[in-house]
Amino acid sequence: MPTQTFQLNGEAVSVEVEDDVRLLWVLRDLLGVTGPKYGCGINVCKACTSHINGLAFNPCATPVGDLSESDEVTTIEGLADGDELHPMQQAWIDNDVAQCGYCQPGQIMAAVALVRRAQAEGFAIDDESLDTIRNICRCGTYNRIREAIQEGADAM
Repeated sequence: MPTQTFQLNGEAVSVEVEDDVRLLWVLRDLLGVTGPKYGCGINVCKACTSHINGLAFNPCATPVGDLSESDEVTTIEGLADGDELHPMQQAWIDNDVAQCGYCQPGQIMAAVALVRRAQAEGFAIDDESLDTIRNICRCGTYNRIREAIQEGADAM
């Protein structure tokens, strides 16, 4: 069985798994990283949203064999700085966003990626840019999600 090596939340990891196994299963089942949630498995709901090299992606649709040793995968577990929450995580708490909470790791990761892209490209976090986030929330807390993203963006 091939060995897959990549960076995960700042540390090199290696796992023995076939190339075509989806990264979500490697993260959850082999590495015990449970922040990215399984929702649909077909890149639609975005509950598993994480970052690869700083960009949002969905590990449910990414074969682990597509990663290289230098690829940096960041999940919600790697977002905080030690015991200090990331500003977007703090904004989520301050705005009481979560209801069931299932989609929240993916929502936060999508929001952080959007804000970082906005900062790099010089566009504002407004209704138009917020509409590009396609993560599904079954509880419908979209208004609070948008408020938290605005607050988190201001703190980033």
